[in-house]
Amino acid sequence: MIENDFKTDFPSEMVKEGKVKVLVPKLAAFVKQPSDYAPSKAPVFYNPVMELNRDIAILALQAYQRIVNRELSICEPLTSTGIRGVRFAAEIHDVKKVLISDINERAFNLAKHNTRLNGLQERVTVQHKDANCLLSCHGAPHKRFDVVDVDPFGSPVPYLDSAIRALRNNGLLAVTATDLAPLCGVHSKACVRKYGGKPLRTEYCHELAVRLLAGCVATLAAKHDIGIRVVFSHCSDHYIRVYAEIGYGAKKADESVKNLGYVLHCFNCLHRETAKGSFTKHIEKCPECGSKMDYAGPLWLERIFDRQFCELMAKENTHAAFRNSGKIAKLLSLAKAEAEAPATYYVLDRISGKLALPVPSVDALLQILRDSGFQAFPTHFSSRGIRTDAPALTVQNLLQKLVVAA
Repeated sequence: MIENDFKTDFPSEMVKEGKVKVLVPKLAAFVKQPSDYAPSKAPVFYNPVMELNRDIAILALQAYQRIVNRELSICEPLTSTGIRGVRFAAEIHDVKKVLISDINERAFNLAKHNTRLNGLQERVTVQHKDANCLLSCHGAPHKRFDVVDVDPFGSPVPYLDSAIRALRNNGLLAVTATDLAPLCGVHSKACVRKYGGKPLRTEYCHELAVRLLAGCVATLAAKHDIGIRVVFSHCSDHYIRVYAEIGYGAKKADESVKNLGYVLHCFNCLHRETAKGSFTKHIEKCPECGSKMDYAGPLWLERIFDRQFCELMAKENTHAAFRNSGKIAKLLSLAKAEAEAPATYYVLDRISGKLALPVPSVDALLQILRDSGFQAFPTHFSSRGIRTDAPALTVQNLLQKLVVAA
């Protein structure tokens, strides 16, 4: 083992994840009281729960590499322990270089150690820089990356502009957001301030969060005459994740802007609809029940999954030996099925609660919707969720019919 004499000035331990071994903070040592969030209390941020996030990132980047069919250059500007960047170099085929960096000196030293520990010095470069400074230094042609992965603790918004500019044409941007309270409507003003869109506290708020983040990326990219295409997204645990390919050109930017709009929602009958383009404060009454409607947006209204991309990721997952492979297979199967389904979803518990009825099985409601001539798909966002083009009152009537028949 390389660098046996490396010592941290804080409690640490060796962990194995994917194909690498890395030294990380021993989280148990930093919990002083039950409310403490150990990863943020440690001198270098490390969250073992995000292993799933890193596994999926490897599948997404490998799928992207298969599509572009060239050696990849990757940047991870907020690397902490270096675990993500080191895994990229060790587990993705045809990676030319990985540049990882952190402004925290302890993180920088730990990432350097973990790079050497896995014998990846030739492919992984570690820098001690501010994330935006690093990305801006790679904003010029011939210095840009194929992939930029922004995985912060909190909001990714402060890094998005420089991350987009650091990508080459047709590059891939991977973004995590863990600040779900603003994105899901608990702190609406913070969401408008950071993401430029109004959230809503609905049963499908996690999908709205993904669309708000994607809309923010599209808006920032358009300022540089860059368009985006979302190829994959997911909501897991306490965060959302978006993968988007970018394309240079004013026309592509214009097309992206056309895909921004609003989701209109009726809290009385649960009707929802989308509206692309500009929007005024005047909102029509609900077409189903006549009540006043609320709205979320502007946000991304186009696809948040690409079926072919999901299939490529699923194929890569069959070759992987991740601890989370089974969970990922299920997620990808659901994402592929809902890729071309209507935006937003109904949650059975919410409808049943409104009607004061028992909750039927998801499969039973899916079947009766399909038998009635509507599209109907389960969703990875909620185990009790259904995507359908059926009107809200029709969904409620069919659910009532199911419960009575039972």
